[in-house]
Amino acid sequence: MCGIVGYIGKNRAIPVVLSGLKNLEYRGYDSAGIAYVLNNKIKIKKEKGKLDNLVDKVNSDIDSFLAIGHTRWATHGEPSVVNAHPHCVGSITLVHNGIIENYDELREEIDYQAVGETDSEVLAAYIDYLYKQEKDILKVLNKLKSILKGSYAIGLIVNNDDSLYCLRKDSPLIIGLGNGENFIASDVPAILEYTNKYYILDNGEYAKVLKDDVKVYLDGKEVKKKVNTFEFDITSAQKNNYKHFMLKEIHDQREALYNTLKSYEGVVLPDLRKYDGITIVGCGSAYYVGMCVKDDYEKVLNVKVDVEIASEFRYKRVILSKKHLVIVISQSGETADTLASLMKAKTLGVDTLAIVNVVGSSIAREAKEVLYIKAGVEKAVATTKAFTCQLLLLLMLVYNKNNYQKFTDLIKDVEITLAKEEYLSSLAKSIYKYNDVFFLGRLRDYAMCLEGSLKLKEVSYIHSEAYAAGELKHGTISLIEEGTPVIAIITDKEIADKTVSNVKEVKARGAYTIVITNQVVPNDIADVLINIDIEAVYLPIIVIIYLQIIAYYVALERGCDIDKPRNLAKSVTVE
Repeated sequence: MCGIVGYIGKNRAIPVVLSGLKNLEYRGYDSAGIAYVLNNKIKIKKEKGKLDNLVDKVNSDIDSFLAIGHTRWATHGEPSVVNAHPHCVGSITLVHNGIIENYDELREEIDYQAVGETDSEVLAAYIDYLYKQEKDILKVLNKLKSILKGSYAIGLIVNNDDSLYCLRKDSPLIIGLGNGENFIASDVPAILEYTNKYYILDNGEYAKVLKDDVKVYLDGKEVKKKVNTFEFDITSAQKNNYKHFMLKEIHDQREALYNTLKSYEGVVLPDLRKYDGITIVGCGSAYYVGMCVKDDYEKVLNVKVDVEIASEFRYKRVILSKKHLVIVISQSGETADTLASLMKAKTLGVDTLAIVNVVGSSIAREAKEVLYIKAGVEKAVATTKAFTCQLLLLLMLVYNKNNYQKFTDLIKDVEITLAKEEYLSSLAKSIYKYNDVFFLGRLRDYAMCLEGSLKLKEVSYIHSEAYAAGELKHGTISLIEEGTPVIAIITDKEIADKTVSNVKEVKARGAYTIVITNQVVPNDIADVLINIDIEAVYLPIIVIIYLQIIAYYVALERGCDIDKPRNLAKSVTVE
């Protein structure tokens, strides 16, 4: 969830590391720090709050050519300078992502009196304890795999050692490969302005990184690694002329959806008809993607489809037949709960299919089959283009035999929707002052409501809830007051009349109703009626784009930090 950047090379290290951390701000954080080597001594600067607070305190012109940096999202201990990374104990200075579950036992074993409240500080102390015994940091790193419990991506430097070291387990870490310089980072965007070549560290691997050499080890033996090339242009990770990344990425959907559709033209997709049951697993928006396609899958495939929250699925008792398929969805391919759910499915002996955005990510490597969306880099915490590309790919899977015929007009309809941005921005002015907003829909419409509600609450901090429309009168309608915004989605012809009745119920109690529909509905049910003249299988994609734009402009009116909402992180790599 946090960001790690390390550099060793021919250029000044501090500006490289700070620039890398800047490129990882989208991951979410509450403090930042840097450690650099100057005249054979390790110097540390840490600040609470925004990265700019740290940048203002560090001299980027210092002739240091080895540094590690970190942006922290608090797990153990409150956001503070003392809890911020890097942590230095004895000869060891490190940055760490993940959670060391047995840190209390390690602290007691070495009788360490912690200064702060973090597991990472204890980790530094424990590594220093082992280093004093072994006198060889590579031997220490090899030992850690059998000692540490939990997840970790670690970058570290050692007193009087002009090398950069790293290791990982269940938390992402890459090694960037340059010319006379090398890098470590949590994610490729951190280093894209310097190189697009990198190694992916597998679980249990550790490395010694020099400016002109990288050696990767597993269980004490050097291993040869495949050089990966990041396929997206660096401009996909830049804001360009947009006010926020979220707005840019909303507009990116035309190209991203086209790229996803085009990349599978002529490709034989996995045959879902051979399974007698399907479980779709994800977290947050990825979970709602599964909800959006559940009805399509059950109608077309005539099998039972379950959609599970990954953090629940990984711990629940599950009974699956050998002809069952588990589909896991993750933008980053590193989502901890989703990865754990995938590993659980593998132990059950069923087929697994991953839908991810990041090539070579942990989930992509572990799944039996993987399909990549082509969303490019997504930097706003609230997903937009990754969501719609995931949705498109799942719909393509279920309508396998005639994908392109059914999706012929998708890009044109996306363009029509984006052209309504000005109208939707004015609509946001009628919502933004309220503290409660409700979404109503049935079946697939309800699934779209879940994502729309999440998007609104993520970026605007408005309390927002999505309800299956028929449930409203079973208690929730008591929350409706004069002027309360209610957004209703009505796209299912078979039950449109039922949802219309529910909208009438809230309107009779003073709700301000916004209805998004492709059906013929009474004009008097809506204060605002948005007609979408589409009957295509990709209709949910279009509806979601409407809801994304509304959420963005509501947040803009409220003056929120849209790209980096409080308390949130982009890639959730811890439980």
